[in-house]
Amino acid sequence: MLKIDEDKNGLKFNIYVQPRSSRNQVVGLHGDALKVKIKAPPVEGAANKMCIAVLAKTLNVSKSAIEIVSGQTSRTKRVQVCGEKDRDFREETERLKQVVQSLG
Repeated sequence: MLKIDEDKNGLKFNIYVQPRSSRNQVVGLHGDALKVKIKAPPVEGAANKMCIAVLAKTLNVSKSAIEIVSGQTSRTKRVQVCGEKDRDFREETERLKQVVQSLG
């Protein structure tokens, strides 16, 4: 089950990244993490950038709203997703939580 932590900055949850995949997509759960497949290789931050782009598109937020807070060089990463600045924080956090849970 995906564990989502909520605080004043947004949502935090774990992701598991599978680099060098044939497609860029979020495919479900891998243990307690959301599994993200990406085409990019894990070289010089390319996989992290692609991972942020895939999550941003899936969650319908800007790339700047997503930050990898730990695990930059690991397949298992902790990400923080902040709501868009022009939207109500509570509503945006709830929307993001529902979207993330539906992916798992």
